[in-house]
Amino acid sequence: MRQAALIAGAAATALVAAGAITYAVAGDDGSSRVPSAESADAGFARDMAVHHQQAVEMSYIVRDRTKDEEVRRLAYDIAQTQANQRGMMLGWLDLWGLPKVSSEPPMTWMDMGGMASGKDGALMPGMATNTELKKLGELSGKQAEIFYLQLMTDHHKGGIHMAEGCVEKCTVGVEKRLAQGMVDAQQSEIGLMADLLKERGAAPRS
Repeated sequence: MRQAALIAGAAATALVAAGAITYAVAGDDGSSRVPSAESADAGFARDMAVHHQQAVEMSYIVRDRTKDEEVRRLAYDIAQTQANQRGMMLGWLDLWGLPKVSSEPPMTWMDMGGMASGKDGALMPGMATNTELKKLGELSGKQAEIFYLQLMTDHHKGGIHMAEGCVEKCTVGVEKRLAQGMVDAQQSEIGLMADLLKERGAAPRS
């Protein structure tokens, strides 16, 4: 059941990716208008690309730290899905002719530029600190699995909050739909990770 759900999620992501780049430069009305550098569309693409990159990094770390096939499968699915989505978002910025970095604090497009301090590398809500990433790389087996599942649960919660912001504020239809897909998929994965934590005698951190 769990494997089928992960495969279905990956398949859905592939379908989104197939058309996303093609239509990302135009609104649903077929216009050729592109977002501004300060828009929610650009801000979300920039910030979520950074957020996703850390999820990919954490997922590859845990795949080297455990032999548990269920956790390794989940980590691989998250890494592949989020790397794919990250590539789409960076591709949109290229197509729009917009910079991939901003002088403004992360999440300024959500009017929440001061929400994350950036202390120890945690640039946005849900992101792990550099210290936590180092710890993950030092654990192994069940301990690594639990810590990864806890970190990724927090990471998904932060990502869902940002994606919901894009659903509300973004104007490019395909980007809004991708953001809603992130919300749906990551909520499902949070449920799966809660089950995996329970099987290991642990629970989410918050």
